[in-house]
Amino acid sequence: MLRTKILGLGSYVPDRVVTNEEIPFLDHKHVRQATQQTQTDDAWIQQRTGIKERRYVPNDATVATSDLALEAAKRAIADAGLQPNDIDCIILGTLSPDFHFPGTAVIVQHKLGISRAGCACFDIRQQCSAFVYGLQMADAFVRTGMYKRILLIGAELHSHSLDYSTRGRDVMVLFGDGAGAMVLGPMESDDSRAGIIYTSANADGSGANDLNLKIFDIRRLPYLDYNPADRETNQQMYPQMDGKRVFLNAVRGMVMSTQAALAKTGLGWDDIQWFVPHQANLRINEKVVEVAKIPPAKVLNTIEFYGNTTAATVPLTIDYWRQQGKVKRGDRIASSVFGSGYTWGAAIFTL
Repeated sequence: MLRTKILGLGSYVPDRVVTNEEIPFLDHKHVRQATQQTQTDDAWIQQRTGIKERRYVPNDATVATSDLALEAAKRAIADAGLQPNDIDCIILGTLSPDFHFPGTAVIVQHKLGISRAGCACFDIRQQCSAFVYGLQMADAFVRTGMYKRILLIGAELHSHSLDYSTRGRDVMVLFGDGAGAMVLGPMESDDSRAGIIYTSANADGSGANDLNLKIFDIRRLPYLDYNPADRETNQQMYPQMDGKRVFLNAVRGMVMSTQAALAKTGLGWDDIQWFVPHQANLRINEKVVEVAKIPPAKVLNTIEFYGNTTAATVPLTIDYWRQQGKVKRGDRIASSVFGSGYTWGAAIFTL
């Protein structure tokens, strides 16, 4: 039977570490000021999110989301023992594309030096759920024989689009910049527990207004009709979130998708080495672990020091702990995700 195997894994985060102590003093170009800009502090941030620090790109406007994706992609391709021209499909999940259009996947293709013919490029916009959505797409492509070497990337550059004021702190303190990538390809195996074992993807559009960024609101005439100097009346420039509704729906979606994954595969926690939830908020993950009765020793997080990197969190977390020697080839991993939309899903796979 043709199954999908994870051939390579890679990740990248910028060098700049931004601690909770620094956050209140940053301006909108994330330059540290002498006077406090935002009413928050380390205790407030840790109590609500569990985050201690995150990574930002340099504040010189030279780095794009495609650059973060490129570095993670190079590492994943090298880890697979391949060359860029071996890739015949790119799936890139991001909510922070380089441009409104064209998609960022084609830019990554060009930066990798992949030849013009023979490589399809997909951008998917499922935000924090993009990795599982993309994994489901890649698995289907491989199993049907459509593509043989798929590069799946999650990449985000959040720090340029956050509201560095007290008004925006609930969202601003959560996010960091980074990228994670996998290379996937076919293998012949009758082992139902090899490679990609299970994926599910779900959505409920009734929650679309609970977490959004409306800077590209096509209903407006013109659709970018705002005065960037008037920050009180132009909140569409920044992400907006109903934190309580997002928290409750995230816990519910991640718990239900995790339980469904176990029920449909017949696997239990004795069969799974690691649980890697989307890194939205440590408090969400702790509640998911509690309600779903997941063994705490099997849970892997990176949000404490990377923040929420949306589409990148799952591969970034797996690769971080692999570099630390904790995650190893052959380990079986369960993952659940939740994002704006609402979207959510789960996956079980053997690394």
